[in-house]
Amino acid sequence: MTALQPALTSADIATRRSGAELIVHLLEQQGVELVAGIPGGALLPLYEALGRSTTLRHILARHEQAAGFMAQGMARITGKAGVCLATSGPGVTNVVTALADAKLDSIPLVCIAGQVPTTLIGTDAFQEVPTLDMVRPITKASFFVRSAQELWHVIPEAFRIAERGRPGPVLIDVPKDVQLQSTDDAALPELAPMAGAQADQAELFDLAAHMIHAAQRPVLYVGGGIVKARAHAVVRQLAERAGLPVTSTLMALGALPAGHALNLGMLGMHGARFTNLVIDECDLLIAIGARFDDRATGNPKKFAPHARVIHIDIDPREFGKIKAAELSICADAKVGATALLDRIEPMRRTLWLSRVEQLKSAHPLQTPGIHDLCSPYGIVQEVGAIAPADCIVTTDVGQHQMWVAQRFPFARPDRWLTSGGLGTMGFGLPAAIGAALAEPEATTICFTGDGSLLMNVQELATLAELGLNVKIVLMDNAALGLVRQQQELFYQRRFVASQFAQPSRFVAIAQAFGIPAFDLGNSAEPHAALAHALRSRGPVLIRVPIAATQHVLPMVAPGAANTEALDHASGFE
Repeated sequence: MTALQPALTSADIATRRSGAELIVHLLEQQGVELVAGIPGGALLPLYEALGRSTTLRHILARHEQAAGFMAQGMARITGKAGVCLATSGPGVTNVVTALADAKLDSIPLVCIAGQVPTTLIGTDAFQEVPTLDMVRPITKASFFVRSAQELWHVIPEAFRIAERGRPGPVLIDVPKDVQLQSTDDAALPELAPMAGAQADQAELFDLAAHMIHAAQRPVLYVGGGIVKARAHAVVRQLAERAGLPVTSTLMALGALPAGHALNLGMLGMHGARFTNLVIDECDLLIAIGARFDDRATGNPKKFAPHARVIHIDIDPREFGKIKAAELSICADAKVGATALLDRIEPMRRTLWLSRVEQLKSAHPLQTPGIHDLCSPYGIVQEVGAIAPADCIVTTDVGQHQMWVAQRFPFARPDRWLTSGGLGTMGFGLPAAIGAALAEPEATTICFTGDGSLLMNVQELATLAELGLNVKIVLMDNAALGLVRQQQELFYQRRFVASQFAQPSRFVAIAQAFGIPAFDLGNSAEPHAALAHALRSRGPVLIRVPIAATQHVLPMVAPGAANTEALDHASGFE
C-alpha cells in the first residue's frame, strides 16, 4: 500500500460490494425470491454472489429460452416482473425468443445478461454479441451498464419500466468486469413518476357512458389488458349492470366464467360462429385492454362494420392502429372499467340479449367427438371436469391451444397462460414450471402437442428435479397439426414437412427424464387413469393419441372476414 492509498476502515469494508453482490442485493430489495437461468463464463461473478444469498433461489433451466418462459410463468401468475439470467453470446441469443414473446403479450420481465469485459467489446471476443442492438426492438427498454455504481439506478428503473404502464420485458447487459468492480453503498434513487394517462378524463368517461346508454346492440370486447390490471371482477360487474354481452380475445378467456349468460367466448379466427355474428350485428363495440389483433378481427374493414367504437387502453399507440375508434381513452383497464361502472345505470336489454341467444342456438360451437376421451374436445372437456376450479392452465401453440381456448371451462383469466402474440411453440412446459413455482399448492395443467413439446422437451429434466404438481396433457397426432390443417384447407393438400415419419415415444421419453407417464389410448380404464393422474400430487405426462385428420374449426381464411369462417357445415371434418 502506498502513501497515496489510505487504509480501508472496517466501516468502509462493510459498505462496499462488488457489482455482482450489488445486483443480488438490489434484486432482494425488489422482493425477488426466484430467478431462472443457466450460468456461463460472463455471468459467473453474479452466480458466485447468488450462491451466498439467503433469500434468492435459483432455478437451473436446461435452456435459456425456457428460463425466460419460466420467468414469464411466474410473472403471469403474480403480476410482478419475473427474472431470468443468461450469459453472453449464445446464452442471450437463446433468451431472445422469450423476450419477444413477453413484449407482444405485455408481460413484465427483467433479464440480466452477462457480457464480455468492457476492454474486449468490439473485438469479436469469445461469446461476444451486440446484445442491445439485437434486443432493442423486442424489449420495452434495454440498458448497458458501464460501471457498478450505475446498478443502483438501473435495476430499480428496470423493474419500474417492466411493471408500470403497459408491462413488458427489460434487459440489462452487465460486462464481466463490471460485476467484479467494487462499489460504494448508496441510497436507492428517487424515481420520477412515469408518464401515464391524463388525470382528468371525466368528460371522456361521461361521453362513453352516454354512448353505452344510447346503444341498442352493444358488445364488450376485452383483451389481455384486463388480466394485467386484474380488472376481471370489475368487468363482470360492468357487463351485468349494463347488460353487455362479453367477448374475449385469446388472452382474456375467463374474464367471465364459463357458462355465464353474458359470456360469448373467444372471437376471431377460431371463435364460435355465433360470437362473430353477434359482433357483426352490434352497434357499439366497447374495447377494454384489447389491441384489435388480426387473429381477433379477421379482415379489419369487415370487423364490426355497423358499430361505433370506444377504445380504452393504457397504450395510446394502439389507438387507430388497426381499427378507428370514435372515442379513445388512455387509461389502465381497471381504472377505465371502474369509471364506466360508476356512471352506468342498470339496463336489461331484453331484445338484444334475446337476439344473442337466438344466434347461439342457431350457430353453436360444433364439438365433434365430445364423448370420446381420445378426441380433442373429449379430452379437454374431461380434464376441465376433473381439474380443480382454481387450476392453472398453460398451453403451447397449435391446434391443441385452440381446442382448449374453445372448450375449457375457464373460471378466471389470471390462471390462463398462453403465448398469444408471438405464438411460440415450446412455451407451455417451462411456463407451467414457472407458474407452479409461484403457486406450488395449485394444480398446473399444461396442454401441449407433440411438435410443441419437442421444442423444449429438455425441461422435463427441470420438472423432474423440482417435483412440481404439473400435469402435461399431450395431444399427439405425429404432426405439426395446425400447419397440416392449413396445408389441407389452403395449399392443395400438399403435406410438406408437417408430418413426422418417425413419431417420438413420449411415454418412454418422459420416463427417461424421471417423469411418470402413461398412454391414455392403451389404458384399460382411461377415465379412471386420467382422474388418478390429475388428482395425485406431482408431475405426470398423459399421452392422448389424436388423429392427424382432426381439424380445429371454425377457421377464418387469411384475408377473410370473421363471418366467412370455414366450419363443419362447409364439409370439413
